[in-house]
Amino acid sequence: MSKKFLIVGLGNTGADYVNTRHNIGFKVLNHFVNTHNIEFETHKLGALANYKLKGRTFLLLKPNTFMNLSGKAIKYWLDKEKIPMANLLVITDDLNLSFGTLRLKTKGSDGGHNGLKDIQDKLNTTQYNRLRFGISDEFSKGKQVDYVLGAWSDEESSKLDERLNRVSKSLISFGMSGINETMNQFNGT
Repeated sequence: MSKKFLIVGLGNTGADYVNTRHNIGFKVLNHFVNTHNIEFETHKLGALANYKLKGRTFLLLKPNTFMNLSGKAIKYWLDKEKIPMANLLVITDDLNLSFGTLRLKTKGSDGGHNGLKDIQDKLNTTQYNRLRFGISDEFSKGKQVDYVLGAWSDEESSKLDERLNRVSKSLISFGMSGINETMNQFNGT
């Protein structure tokens, strides 16, 4: 079994997107990197950080291809680092989950998420691990884009650190204990 893992946070590059709900994947990885005192370096198709723990290597990737073209960067790094599909975990936002709820799955549809749609297209499969972070659906009809690309509310912001700590623990668990154990421990929390 490979001891190398590719953890991908989905998001958009640029100052306009930094604190938006849609960028939770980037926010999760930024939090992880800051917590573990490592740094991102610019590489082909994204920013990459490397974290080692007990013989395992976690490659953390923030694609710079924009959210809806994330598949290209993921495929490139999986191939380059010879990481098996089972060791890929994609972090994304989810409107269908209440704020901060975590849901890990080993496969599934794109659920209308264009980033996941592109990943599915480039990897030619729906069988890859994903961690969905709930951003809830507290928006009025026709305002979905504004909501998703909007900043966190004050109430959400006040709870975000605790949620980010929880997600960081799930990433370590994924690499150390596997997807099934991680799903049992973290789903719905």
